[in-house]
Amino acid sequence: MKVSQIGLISRKLSNLDEQFPVQDMLIQTGQIDQFASGIYAYGHVPYLLKRNIERIIIDTLTKYRCSEISLPVLQPESIWIESGRLDKYVSDDAMFRALTNRGNYCLAPTAEEAVVSFARSRLTSYKHLPVTYFQIGQKFRNEIRSRGFLLRGKSFDMMDAYSFGRNQEDLNNEYESIKMAYIEIFENLGLNAQPVGADNGGFGGSKSEEFMLVSDIGEDNILFDEVSGKAFNSELLEREDYKEYLKDTYGIENTDSLITRKAVELGHIFQLGDKYAKSMNGTFTDEEGNQQNYVMGCYGIGVSRTLAMIYENSIIKTSDGKFDGISLPVNIAPYLLYIIPKSDDKEKLEQSLNIYNELINNNVGVLFDDREDMSIGAKIKDSKVVGTPYVAVFGKSLERGVIEVENNSNGNKVEIKLEDFVKYFTELQSKKKDKVKLESLIK
Repeated sequence: MKVSQIGLISRKLSNLDEQFPVQDMLIQTGQIDQFASGIYAYGHVPYLLKRNIERIIIDTLTKYRCSEISLPVLQPESIWIESGRLDKYVSDDAMFRALTNRGNYCLAPTAEEAVVSFARSRLTSYKHLPVTYFQIGQKFRNEIRSRGFLLRGKSFDMMDAYSFGRNQEDLNNEYESIKMAYIEIFENLGLNAQPVGADNGGFGGSKSEEFMLVSDIGEDNILFDEVSGKAFNSELLEREDYKEYLKDTYGIENTDSLITRKAVELGHIFQLGDKYAKSMNGTFTDEEGNQQNYVMGCYGIGVSRTLAMIYENSIIKTSDGKFDGISLPVNIAPYLLYIIPKSDDKEKLEQSLNIYNELINNNVGVLFDDREDMSIGAKIKDSKVVGTPYVAVFGKSLERGVIEVENNSNGNKVEIKLEDFVKYFTELQSKKKDKVKLESLIK
């Protein structure tokens, strides 16, 4: 892809948000566009990164026998009346609504109602169970205090999944299966998000865990018990029965020795039980011919929030701790390489274009900075804000038959022979899933 085509705004970064510098940088360089508080558009590179995140989620959940579906974002309020939750969402002003003379609708803040409506015409027998449906799409919540750019928006991308079982045993099995899938997903994304005990909030049910990423920019506090190694969200201390609950659920009797850490919630898993099945008449026929309610679980991953934390965790800093750019993980970066040609030298420009086209023909993700009237230094600075792991300048080193490549994450530089260049990056592209470093491919 030519850099002139990706909508990058080349500018000197100023007054970056101290808490969320990378997301602020994305906005200043036009890679993310803020339409209003909590409402964002994705530019080319962040959008492709989001798709790579979604692909890892989809592939992993499919491996764990989950079935991908797509539920409507615009939902009739009648299904929310059926579940008994409409009044609560309206009184909390949490729902975006469309009231018309042809019926009342809402933009989905979540999808328990829609998925039960979807399932009850399909999952009619015990023979159909257990099953877990999932989807990835937008959700809408009228957040009073949008915070941290993509970390808490009014419109956000989310993976939400829902399990349907015959009994508690089915639910326990599906819950543990999704928990293992989440661990695998976040590991593949390079994020050390771990499950911690949490409150179910307004979703109902008996068991809940959040996948938390320890971070100084987090708005949640999680508490660690050094004795047991278990952790839980500090909100559990707000329960009237918290001492009994912590003892029964986690075996924690002394809260005085707990260690507090700030964290960002990236995912949440719930055991819902039969709460929604009962209110919406979600039933199946069991082995004896009797009607039984589904026993459900629900599971979510904040895709846009996960994208934001991948960016924030990919920050490059100068020796004095100042923001210097980003370097996305090799296995999910939309583009591996940023090529900077010496555009005022016709022969070198032609060589760089030939390499660029050959890389594209080998399905290597590569950006080519074709912008004119810009210095190489300015282009190098821009290469560090689009997140490519590597940058190559096709300049004087070509006279020696080599190309200098810099690893953006650590500043290390290596020289690759011109005739070997395409081979190295083709190998790297083919091994992205293994998170191979370029240096390990160089003999």
